[in-house]
Amino acid sequence: MLKEGQIRIPSGCAISGIFAKDGRNISGEVIVNSMIPMHERSNGLGGGFAGYGIYPQYKELYAFHIFYNSQNSREECEKYLNYKFEIANMSKIPVRPCNTIKDPPLIWRYFLTPDHNLLNGSLLDEKEYVFRAVMEINTKIDGTYVFSSGKNMGVFKAVGFPEDVGFFYRLEEYEGYSWTAHGRYPTNTPGWWGGAHPFALLEYSVVHNGEISSYDANRRFMEMFGYKCTLLTDTEVITYIIDYLIRKCGLTLEETASVIASPFWSTIAKKDEEEQNRLTFLRSNFSSLLITGPFSILLGFEGGVMALNDRLKLRSMVVAEKGNMFYAASEECAIRQMAPDVDRIWAPMGGQPVIARLEKQKGE
Repeated sequence: MLKEGQIRIPSGCAISGIFAKDGRNISGEVIVNSMIPMHERSNGLGGGFAGYGIYPQYKELYAFHIFYNSQNSREECEKYLNYKFEIANMSKIPVRPCNTIKDPPLIWRYFLTPDHNLLNGSLLDEKEYVFRAVMEINTKIDGTYVFSSGKNMGVFKAVGFPEDVGFFYRLEEYEGYSWTAHGRYPTNTPGWWGGAHPFALLEYSVVHNGEISSYDANRRFMEMFGYKCTLLTDTEVITYIIDYLIRKCGLTLEETASVIASPFWSTIAKKDEEEQNRLTFLRSNFSSLLITGPFSILLGFEGGVMALNDRLKLRSMVVAEKGNMFYAASEECAIRQMAPDVDRIWAPMGGQPVIARLEKQKGE
């Protein structure tokens, strides 16, 4: 009899997300529990979470979460960080022993800001400065991986089932207005700490169920602009594409969705003239960033979340709303775990983004 982990399940992996439009705090325990009904979609080779609004006391500083393979790696990286940044606080990320989480690396957290003089002398804006530092650390300092680098947010991931990863990182002790989660069933790449989801860069984090066939074309294009794909997984390049289109090219979330999940030309031809022109421009100018193959993704960003299927909807995705709360998951059971009674629940059409953002408060 075949046992778990001995057969390939191409439709495996589980994603889940919860977002409070009014900015209320949600315990990390809620998102961890949402993954329990989808346990069989993972195989223990990767699990992780991203939380937003979890570091209010350091909300103006970048929070670097870093894996180290050795003490020497940590010392070399901290020497670099002390040169490039001003560090306000540094410590090990709190964890608790978990029998199913094996051989963890050194896991450290740094709250920092770019060195004022170096930033001014670089002629770069702040985010580009941080982006380049992350790329340099991840490609030039052996045994070191910055796996989270945004403000007032953080990624927590490991080799293990997601509910065990949440226990390991003590996520019930964190609160934030937005959480995403992932349970991994690797199909083409190994299960390892760096390869677990979410993948993050600056404020953007991505959890992904699927397998993209355009990886090599996407990767070659992104590496022309300073992005280094070193993590042996297609989700990494999706994260970089989103950062490039929004931060560097100035596209909106909706336009970004129309690039990575662009409609077929036959579909574009049926639109009105204005929409035809818009979609034709995006598809023609960013043709190398069309993502082909099955995928459903949840994109976390500062102040919001976006759910998106591939244009043929080859992977499952369900979203729901209840009052000011927004939910998304691979399966309805995960949403019902978080909110048994919702006001509205539906399966988005392929290629049609569903975006939830923080509501503006009075006086803003």
